[in-house]
Amino acid sequence: MGTIKSANYRKPAYLLILLDILGFGLLYISKSYNMNVVYTGIAVLVLFLVMYTVLVICRMGDKFIMLMAFMLMSFMLMSIVVLLLCRINLDYGFRQIIWILVGGAAFFVAYFIYYNIKIWDRFWYIYFAIGVGLFLFTLVLGTTINGSKNWVSFGPITFQPSEITKIMYIMCLACYYSGAWSKPVLGKLSPKWITLAITYIFVGFLVLQRDWGTILVLFSIYLFMVYVYEKDKKLLFLNIGALGIIGILGYKFLYHIQVRISTWLDPWSDIASKGYQITQSLFAIASGGYFGRGLGNGSPYYIPEVHSDFIFAAICEEMGVFGGVAVILLFFLIAYRCFKISIMASDPYDKAVSFGVTVMFAIQTFIIIGGVTKMIPLTGITLPFVSYGGTSIVISFASLGIVQAISAKTERKGEMTENEDE
Repeated sequence: MGTIKSANYRKPAYLLILLDILGFGLLYISKSYNMNVVYTGIAVLVLFLVMYTVLVICRMGDKFIMLMAFMLMSFMLMSIVVLLLCRINLDYGFRQIIWILVGGAAFFVAYFIYYNIKIWDRFWYIYFAIGVGLFLFTLVLGTTINGSKNWVSFGPITFQPSEITKIMYIMCLACYYSGAWSKPVLGKLSPKWITLAITYIFVGFLVLQRDWGTILVLFSIYLFMVYVYEKDKKLLFLNIGALGIIGILGYKFLYHIQVRISTWLDPWSDIASKGYQITQSLFAIASGGYFGRGLGNGSPYYIPEVHSDFIFAAICEEMGVFGGVAVILLFFLIAYRCFKISIMASDPYDKAVSFGVTVMFAIQTFIIIGGVTKMIPLTGITLPFVSYGGTSIVISFASLGIVQAISAKTERKGEMTENEDE
């Protein structure tokens, strides 16, 4: 592909730097000239310059993924989110910078590991074992937060093992749907039904953890895989029906689900209690209008969990509907490029993995934005690259690194084919 010319992205880089300077300048004034804001802004600028340098000098496959990963996602969204987090709590903003830095490192680590190892499609049982191990680890040592036991705490540090499990699940499914895993297990068990059993085992663990958002993500990945790869669509409809049954049983026997559904249907009936979170989110989005109230002029403090689940509402309040649409378009571009890489991939396993990662990003974004805007019932999952939290950011960057590695492998095979033809 050749080295990416810095001139191609010079103007966007200047605009992003200007956004950072103006944003943190306004925040500095609104925070009564707190120098910690200045230090945070400098840290963001330094991180951007490092990422921009990497973008210019590296040859690592799809240049648009690199651009979005390190300029758009890592800097534009980082600047917006860090600014909003600093508005809420300066510590949140600084910690987010650290996690983004770790996520950038995870991008490269995942890239080089996936690119240099050629036998990923042979180890479905290892991916399954890691997933089960993480579930058991969470059930034994996990901490219940907001009704879900999906966090593990080590002192001041908490992480979410289910984020890692999603990647293991995708890689496990890819072993079968790429055709690499075709032999029956124990002489009789077809891989088709084993992958189905693995799906429901993972869903069962998530039910025990009450992690309903991740259930929707995993089940969506499986359904899309079945839709694309399975010739017999009966399996697709059977699992859609099973998902509906799980939802009905969950609503009938679990009070937590009943509250979520009733709040979604009519949050205004109990606006001071159960409906407070979603109504405040809707008020914030509505008050922002098309162009927003302006940075520092919003009231994110009134929205519970605004730094994590409801960060999109805060973005819409201060930057308007157009700002929210811009964020959605960035995710659309990420999904589009990842899907294109999946189509262009020459290796069946790489094709299935990149497709699974694409679905994961798209579904997770739809679920949380749909919940915040009352389009669908709210579930507690993070908005990739945006919500406060280390595990989500690191795994999102690592997933993007895997897709980037797939792009680079495809490009390398294309160059080798051209050389052979010559």
